[in-house]
Amino acid sequence: MIRMRTGGIHLIVCTALATVATLATGSAVPAQANVSTTLAQAGGLAAASRTGGLATITRTAGVAAPAHVRQSAGRVGRRAVPSVPGRAAYLFDATTGTIHFSKQAAKRMPVASLTKVMTAYVVLREAKLSDTVTVKAEDVKHATTNGATDAGLRSGERLTVRDLLYGVMLPSGADAANALARVYGPGNAKFVAKMNVAARSLGLTDTRYANADGLPKPSPGYSTAQDQAKLADIALREPTLQIIASARRHAVTKSASHRAHTWTNSNKLLGKAPGALGLKTGYTSAAGYCLSFAADRDGHRIIGVILGESNADRRFQTATRLLDWASEQTTIDTTDL
Repeated sequence: MIRMRTGGIHLIVCTALATVATLATGSAVPAQANVSTTLAQAGGLAAASRTGGLATITRTAGVAAPAHVRQSAGRVGRRAVPSVPGRAAYLFDATTGTIHFSKQAAKRMPVASLTKVMTAYVVLREAKLSDTVTVKAEDVKHATTNGATDAGLRSGERLTVRDLLYGVMLPSGADAANALARVYGPGNAKFVAKMNVAARSLGLTDTRYANADGLPKPSPGYSTAQDQAKLADIALREPTLQIIASARRHAVTKSASHRAHTWTNSNKLLGKAPGALGLKTGYTSAAGYCLSFAADRDGHRIIGVILGESNADRRFQTATRLLDWASEQTTIDTTDL
């Protein structure tokens, strides 16, 4: 018999299904107890998932499971819960609904360029991919005067909506985002209003957008790690958006209407983390380094968000550990039962 402790939960794990699991209180239930329901809803309790008659409970950060939670016999994931230095984080299995990790997930805070996921989502509902948009000087100036990342656009260039969406999502171009918002609002104010209508309709109750790019001017707006994870799930169900967000590189050939452009995705998980799909990076001094990420692993889509990280590269390292750890929670080794 092996005794393990996970946060506030004491687990007794034996090698026979008849064994019982107990909590710190000492009360017990049969090992076959059904704990397949996801227990945490937002930044709170613990999440439980069931696989082949066995169950694993994954504890959310900083909160002990309530006394009525039980676990049936089985092996808990082989690795400890990864450390997440960021101010907030959320990780869940979009296939089963299981919440794997939650840290300050309902706390409202700026999300920097993760804002552009909603920008792209709204544009896909307002425009045709073959539409052509003319870049104006104000779009370019907005990016340069605010020190924002850009797609290297120049005033007078005419590009398709499809190409501009790559310019928004890969290099995180504020110039491309503002060109699209200006045309499909029409005007930035009306476009932002459409973003907020979409947020409400999608159930993002703790999200409010103030612009199309996430810059602190005129206001950064706010969201939560949980809301952004929900948005990531919805966005990745859009085939076009998933293709764009998953691209490591996109090239636009020079034509009579625009220069040649080559954009590289700022998401370092692509091509390195197995099954990585994107989704978006972000940074401002107020928001810190942010990352919305996802990967398909063994028939499960794992989605996560990290907000307020102080180190640019560490967010990718943390995301990789979270994805690997969550993948282990989806299957329990029963060979020694």
